[in-house]
Amino acid sequence: METLDADELCFPQFPNISCKKTLDHGGPAVFLYVTLTCISLLTVMLNLLVIISISHFRQLQNSTNLLLLSLAVSDFFVGLLLLPGQMVMISGCWFLGTFICGAFYFASFSLTSASVGTMVLISVDRYVAICDPLSYPTKVTEKRVKISVSLCWACSVFYNGVIMNVFLSDPDQFNTCYGGCVFLMGQITGAVDVAVSFVGPVAVIVVLYMKVFVVAVAQARAMRSHITAVTVQGTGAVTAKKSERKAARILGIVVVVFVICFCPYFCASFIVSSFSIYVSFFGVLVLYFNSCINPVIYASFYPWFRRSIKLIVTLKILQPGSCDTHILQKC
Repeated sequence: METLDADELCFPQFPNISCKKTLDHGGPAVFLYVTLTCISLLTVMLNLLVIISISHFRQLQNSTNLLLLSLAVSDFFVGLLLLPGQMVMISGCWFLGTFICGAFYFASFSLTSASVGTMVLISVDRYVAICDPLSYPTKVTEKRVKISVSLCWACSVFYNGVIMNVFLSDPDQFNTCYGGCVFLMGQITGAVDVAVSFVGPVAVIVVLYMKVFVVAVAQARAMRSHITAVTVQGTGAVTAKKSERKAARILGIVVVVFVICFCPYFCASFIVSSFSIYVSFFGVLVLYFNSCINPVIYASFYPWFRRSIKLIVTLKILQPGSCDTHILQKC
């Protein structure tokens, strides 16, 4: 019988039942920990800037930005909770106890579902704005968006509570040794989850954005050939349409990056017989990294976000009346 050295065990005081470490403390491990720590801190800080910007400046509190706020909240908690939890798991040892293990997986699944749901809402928002611009102000109101976002988060929590009910009642049931934190999902349940949480929503997103793309191209051609009805409606309508198309392009980039980052995570469910965070390790990291990319996209394409960052960093938002700053005046 092979005897393991105490340094190879998660809990040397329990040599007969302790899990074995899967990662040593050498150079590669240190590099990985430092990289993930930097990504985690960057994700938290960037998304916190998005949250503060949209929450503080009244001019930014429109229907589309409320959806971005929901996505930023999800990404913020990914950086604050899930990335540090993933760093603990890298070594193969879970030192945070059974309850935190269950809470970690539940938070991971719920935040993922909420992000996917928010992406669907963003696609619907852009579809109505581009394909039915005259009805957009009445169909997509701030109140309806807030209700939709609340339902999205509530459904995410409820849905994952249902599919993880057995695991949450006993988070130790899939552990084969002391110090493990493993969640396995059966083939049927896993297939249903992939269909509900990924395939279905992505199909909706792709269909809606294909229609948005077709209509946007048609509108652009009509404007160039001077046969659009915009000239009858006045200059303000032209500006609004250009603004909506620009927002559709930017959010289209966000959606495409989102789908690319989520694909490895969910594709792992088809490759293996049961879902395990160990098997889809690379997919999980890419998925979490998406939470850091979104604010970078905003900073690259949204002038209002760059201006709001300056006001936040210089603490000018603490001045009286700063919430009424015309943050969009140069957009």
